[in-house]
Amino acid sequence: MTLAIIFVVFPLCLAVAACSDFLTMLIPNRVSAILLASFVIVAPLAGLGLTDIAMHLAAGLVVFSVCFALFALNVMGGGDAKLLTASAVWFGMTFSLVEFLIYVSFLGGILTFAILSLRSHTNAILASGLPVPGHILSAKKVPYGIAIGIAAFMAYPSSPLMLAALGG
Repeated sequence: MTLAIIFVVFPLCLAVAACSDFLTMLIPNRVSAILLASFVIVAPLAGLGLTDIAMHLAAGLVVFSVCFALFALNVMGGGDAKLLTASAVWFGMTFSLVEFLIYVSFLGGILTFAILSLRSHTNAILASGLPVPGHILSAKKVPYGIAIGIAAFMAYPSSPLMLAALGG
């Protein structure tokens, strides 16, 4: 059961969040809530001690603090902030968190560039009939949940919980 949660819940939640953000420009709150709740359930079962669990929660608190500031400055969406916070809890205060955040930054930059490029060719895209969701072309924001989801998939194999599941 523990392995199933580690191998399935985190990737599934990130995939749902990325797809939802792409299709609707919204990340459901329940995705972040499921990520946090499942971490609290699986961490002791995976062999993490109270200190380790506290460090994972502290990682989420640090990321939340930065995301909250970015949200307050209208630089980041609330769903993105919650998803990034909940994901950070799974990585903890480890190098894998740094790796994850670097991937998010890099992929977010590429995503932003790609969407701005698409938006600069809106008329051609609409005329050609390409199946691009209209809100991607017209919204003022970027569905950053896509970058967060892809980055999580890239960094997750080196996360403490995944390493504990594979090693134990």
